[in-house]
Formats: sequence, C-alpha cells, structure tokens
Amino acid sequence: MAFNANTLCSACARGDVDLARQMLQSGIPVNATNSHGRTPIQVMMMGSPKMAQLLLDHGADPKLPDPCTGACPVHDAAREGFLDTLLVLLNNGASLYEPRDNFGQRPIDLAPPHLRAQLLLLGYN
Repeated sequence: MAFNANTLCSACARGDVDLARQMLQSGIPVNATNSHGRTPIQVMMMGSPKMAQLLLDHGADPKLPDPCTGACPVHDAAREGFLDTLLVLLNNGASLYEPRDNFGQRPIDLAPPHLRAQLLLLGYN
C-alpha cells in the first residue's frame, strides 16, 4: 500500500492508531492535507484520545481551522461531548475559548451542558 496524506487521514478517521503510527513513521507529514484540504487531526475519530495523542506527539497542530467551517478539532470534540479527546487537545495547546469558528462559536459554546459540568469539576472554567 502506498502511503500518502489521503491514506493517513483515512486511517485517522477510522481510528486505526497502529496504521497511522506506521504511516507517520514512514515519513508522511502529520500536518499534510488530504484531497479535501483537511489534516489528519481535523478528520480523526473524535472518540479516540489515543489517536489525538499520537498525532500531537508527532507535531500535529491542534489549532489549524477546518478550511470550510473554521472549526478546530477542539470545537468538534466539545460539540460531540468527547471529554477524553477534549482533554488531550487542551493539554496540548488547544483552548475552550478560542478561536471562533466561521459561525462565531467558541469551542465552549458548543459543549453540551453535561460536558461543561464535567469541565468545571476538572478546573476548566
């Protein structure tokens, strides 16, 4: 199989950590964009904190906005309620309060009430 940005993004979207690791170790740049202009961290399976950590450990930029929506991975994790992935992103430079997406929403604005409560208990205010 030939590895490229599209195959890396596909593995990340499926949550295939082992294949993504293999591709990254083969030299595929972690911030390379797929044919839709998105990076692996933008398309990763949000319910996979291990995938998020792998990409971040290889230098993925958690602050790169989606080319269409302006949302960052932290927007997606907050909106979908994936606390574990959200914490990995926050511990690696992402913010609940910036940037705003193309609709003027901050990541914290998209978090459901139960997630906001969990974040408060963890000291994120």
